[in-house]
Order: sequence, then structure tokens, then C-alpha cells
Amino acid sequence: MKIKYQDFIEQTYDFPQEEFKVVDGKLFFNDISMMNLVAKYGTPLKFFYLPNISRNIQRAKRWFKKAITENEYNGKYHYCYCTKSSHFSFVLKKALENNINLETSYATDLDIIQSLYKSGDFNKKKEIICNGFKTDQYLSKIGELHRDGFKIIPVIDNGAELLKLTDQVDSKIDIGIRIASEEEPKFEFYTSRLGIGYKDILPLYTSKIQHNEKLNLRMLHFFINTGIRDNAYYWNEFFKCLKLYVELKKISPGLNAFNIGGGMPIKNSLAFDYDYFYMIDEIVFQTKKFCREEGVEEPDIYTEFGSFTVGESGGAIFKILSQKQQNDREKWNMIDSSFMTNLPDSWALSKRFVLLPLNRWEEDYERVFLGGLTCDSDDYYNSEQHLNAIYLPQFRASKPLYIGFFNTGAYQESLGGFGGLQHCLIPNPKILLLDKDENGKLYYKVFQDQQSAESMMKLLGY
Repeated sequence: MKIKYQDFIEQTYDFPQEEFKVVDGKLFFNDISMMNLVAKYGTPLKFFYLPNISRNIQRAKRWFKKAITENEYNGKYHYCYCTKSSHFSFVLKKALENNINLETSYATDLDIIQSLYKSGDFNKKKEIICNGFKTDQYLSKIGELHRDGFKIIPVIDNGAELLKLTDQVDSKIDIGIRIASEEEPKFEFYTSRLGIGYKDILPLYTSKIQHNEKLNLRMLHFFINTGIRDNAYYWNEFFKCLKLYVELKKISPGLNAFNIGGGMPIKNSLAFDYDYFYMIDEIVFQTKKFCREEGVEEPDIYTEFGSFTVGESGGAIFKILSQKQQNDREKWNMIDSSFMTNLPDSWALSKRFVLLPLNRWEEDYERVFLGGLTCDSDDYYNSEQHLNAIYLPQFRASKPLYIGFFNTGAYQESLGGFGGLQHCLIPNPKILLLDKDENGKLYYKVFQDQQSAESMMKLLGY
């Protein structure tokens, strides 16, 4: 009878997989022994495997290049990294090594870009796409970088931004317009709060942009909250945006960029199945077909991939401290940290990550719930993406069990308030960077030690 944890995984999923394998009952991630990390750096521990950032950027570039070639598409492809996914310097510097552009959301992003320029990691040939609602501070910073010679493209979120932007620049600036896409029926509202409604964009262009000598409409931008998915909702919104692009292009010769935003999914389960090239090929094919039928040239295609860029580089490792059996059916494995503070999307959005034990794969398994250290009833994790349950090797007080959450690299530190105050004052874990040198040799670097009680006391005024 096959009742070992490894048997369960191999019978349930196609395993081992590209990044995961098991040797002598221990998990390896990208050929790195997770238990060796535990032995050297302890838990709780967060890590970033930086080569995966370059891997995903280059994958997307290859897919678009292939689709453009096979479809004889006349436009170019431009990869942008969405900085709000992770603002860490090691993330942006690794991403920029791959000759990409950046997309920003707030004024402080532009301070980061100025810092990267001073350090030699960013140059003025790269483009900066400025999204989001523009505060006066944000518009002032856009004007500053434009005057300094940066290739900056503010994407207009509302008509009031146009007059303020014109006051901030002293020469012509390329701009974009963001379309306020209609949301899926399951949303609490019908139209995105971001951007300008379809019916308002043409009048805005003809009245406020077309004859303004300081403004050149170069880009039309849209974004779908549910991401780039092969369903009727996505394609319906996609073609509505293409139709608007064509209408604008016929009266706006400077328009040559179609920005489809972000939303490329990442692996959230061992059962993850997504045909990336099919979707990219279909986007390129449908864009060309539509533009040819309408008699306009194909635009350059921009994407703003955030989670896709950095998500699959991150991981979090915890130790199971103890098991509490609250009734005859529910067993709670308590971790040495908190889900609410370290993986806030698991609490706020019921988001699921790849969850695997790091050791004891050769032992029997059981169904459990996972609990965090805070006193909040919502600090738990109780299912996987495709299973309404969690199964782990049986808890034994004499044989410590360690678990890992993988592909956690996007948003979790920003949403969790890295370096600040955490719920119940649970400290931020140590952050470890894993990268390869020019010879392909793996090396480790501690970016931040576990947050100290003293630093939290200082924030609190003690």
C-alpha cells in the first residue's frame, strides 16, 4: 500500500517537476537543498532565487519574438517590469540586466529610478511608463525627469491630469491614455476606478490633446484585473480596446503603442497548466488581423509584467512548532511565524501558493490545517489551489518538520509592511538572496536579518 507522502504527491501530480525534485526524502528547489538552507540560516526564512527573474523575462521575450516572426507582425515588443510587485533594489537591478523598461505607480518610484541611474543600473534609453492616479508630487517628478532627458510616458488616468502635466513640462512629451475596462460580473462594481471610460476618450483627445503642442498621444493602455486568460471576458475587452486604438490611430498619427498591461499568471500549484505561447501568439495574431482589416499599421506591443517577473523567485520557509488537536477531526500544525504578516495575500485574497514539506517525504502523511502565531482567528492556511485540504507528513515531536511556500516573490513584503510593525509584533523573517556569478556558481547573501524587538520598540516610541 502506498501511503507515504512522496507516493501521495507522485500519484496526485506530475512529479518531479522542472524546479522541484526530492532526494533521500528531502526537497530540492532549482537544485538547491532546502534543508541545507534551514541548517545554515534557520527559520523562519524568506529567500529570493534571483536567476528566476531573468529566466521569466527571457522566456516572455522569446515567446513574443517567435509570435511576431511567425505572424509576420510589423510592430515590436517591449517588456516592462511593474515595480509595485517588488521595489527591492536586488529585484530591479536583476530585472534591468535583461534590457527592459519600467512601469511605475507613484512618485517615489521615480526617486528609485533616479537612484538606479546614478548607480549605473538604469540609462536614459530605457522607457518609464507612469501609471496610476497622478498626485501633484507625482506629476512634478514626471516633469523633472522629462526635463532631465528621460524617456518618460505618463499614462493619463483622468482629464484633470492633462492641464497639470502641461504645466510641468517645457517641451513635447509622449503620453498614454488608460482605458477604464469593464470588470467581470462577479465584481462589486462594473467599471474599473482606474482610467477613462471608452466613450470619453475620443472627445478628450480631440478637445484637450490633438491641438496641444506639448502633448503627443503615443500609447493606449488597458488592464484586466483577472489577468491574461483565454476566456470570453478577456477577449471581449481586448477587442473593445483594439477597436478604440484603431479609431484613435486614424486621427492621431503619433499613436503607435498598444499596452496590454500585466496579468500573466504564475505557478500556484503543482497542477498548474497554462499555455503561455498560445496566449501570446493569439494576442499578436488577433492584433495584426484586426489592424489589417481596419487599414492601420500594427502597433508596438507593451506588457507590464510584475508577478510574472518576480513571483516565481520568492519563497518562505517555516518550522512546524507543534500540533494541536482541537477535536477528533481537526489537527492544527503551528508554524514559527504568521501567514497574515508574511503571506498577506493568503489572508486578504485567499491566494494559494505552492506548498511542500522540505523533509520527511518518505513517511506517512495526514490532513492538517496550518496556523500562524498571531492571536487572530484569520491567521491560518487550510487548502491548496486544487485540493480542498492540506496533506503533510505526520507530525512527530521528535522529528522536526519544515515546510516551504514557493512563488511568493510578488507583493508579499510590500503588503506585509516589511521593516515596519507587524500584527502582534511578529518579526519579519531573515531575507536570503540566492544568485549565480558570471561562472554560474551559486552564492548566498543575507539581505536582512530577522527584525529585532529593539527596532519595533523604536517605531512605537519606546
